[in-house]
Order: sequence, then C-alpha cells, then structure tokens
Amino acid sequence: MSPKPRATDVKARLVEAAIRLLDENGPDALQARKLAAEVGASTMAVYTHFGGMAALVDEVARAGFLRLSAWLAEVGETDDPVADIFSLARTYRQAVAEQPQLFAVTFGQSAPGGKRATLSDLTTPEGREAAQEGLEAFAHIVRAAARAIAAGRFRPADEYQAAAQLWSALHGFVTLEASGHFGPGEQGIDHILIPLGITMAVGLGDTVDEAGRSAEAARAAWRARNGNAGQGENE
Repeated sequence: MSPKPRATDVKARLVEAAIRLLDENGPDALQARKLAAEVGASTMAVYTHFGGMAALVDEVARAGFLRLSAWLAEVGETDDPVADIFSLARTYRQAVAEQPQLFAVTFGQSAPGGKRATLSDLTTPEGREAAQEGLEAFAHIVRAAARAIAAGRFRPADEYQAAAQLWSALHGFVTLEASGHFGPGEQGIDHILIPLGITMAVGLGDTVDEAGRSAEAARAAWRARNGNAGQGENE
C-alpha cells in the first residue's frame, strides 16, 4: 500500500492544480470539484486545507508573487541601477505574458468564482507586514530605485514611493498589452515600454541622455541573455 500523502503535500498539490487549471482554462475552471479531481482527492480536501475557495485564491496569489520574485531575482544587479530597472521591467513583462491567468489572480484583476485575492498596500509598513510574498517581489524594484537614488540618478525620495510609481507605469503597460492595445508580438516594447521607462526615469530625476543610455544597456543585456527573444525589437 502506498503511503498516505501528507497534509502539506495535498495542500501544495491543490495550489499547483489551481495554477494549472487557470493556465489551461481560465478562472471559470477554478472550482473545488475540478481541483479535487486533479489531485485525486474528495471535494472536502479543498475545505479541509483552505477552509474554502477564498483562502485558496489567496494562496494562489501568494504563489504567483513568489514566482514573479523568482523571475526578477534572475536579473541580478549591475553598476547601472537605471539599466537594471529597465531589465526588471522587461522580465516582469515576460513573466506576466507567460502566465497571464495566474497573474490576473495574483494582482486581483480576476476573481475566480467571485473570490478576489486579498491585497495589501506595499508602500506602507503595515501593508508590507501583511503581505510578505508580495513584498518579496516588489522589493526587487524597491532596491533598484534605492540604488538609483543613492547614485544620484534619481532625486532624493522614499524608495517605496518611487518604486510604486515605476511599478504602476509598468503594470499599466503590461495590462494594456495583454488586452491587445499595443499590437501583436513585442512591438509595444520599443514603441511604448522603453519610452515610458525613459519618461519615468526623467520624472524621478534622471536626464534624458542618461536614461536613454541605460535603456540601451538593458536592451543589449537582454539580447545577450535571451538570444533571438529580442528579435521583435527594432534593430
């Protein structure tokens, strides 16, 4: 007889099954019955491990933030913090493009079964205390903004507020692109995302020339890491 799965294993499998169902069939597929069938358990397993679908949606959102943080961690740091911000933006955009349904739940844009993820204001100490997974992802942008401030590229400011401005612009682009407003493929990156990044950097205190050089450095680094993945951009 095979050993009975541990409770933590079943809970993790339910979260992974939820993400898989979201990716394959969208938010309407996120139902207790379908989740239980995916892991070979009874419907009660969802309620035993989460108390209900609302808590499961919150767990899916936390998993989404952790995945986003892992993506952003791969960017690393260079001696040009503004270039790093452009690299983080491009990586963020790719992560969301690869799993749009998961990140729609993660950011509260989608409410499977009428259940929307519980989100916190990451610009406040109280919000950061309540949302560690979201903070972990947001912290990558915060650190880059803080480094840009320390380097004199951005004017002195609260790094969380500066990062929130950058995040707002970036997520607005990603959301609109996902809705098809910027055309097929990656054409919006050159025409919208990079100019938007330069505008934001200048607004935060950088110069147009320095921001442009950082954007080009980030573009070159992206192509070096991803080969033909940047072929949609203008040469």
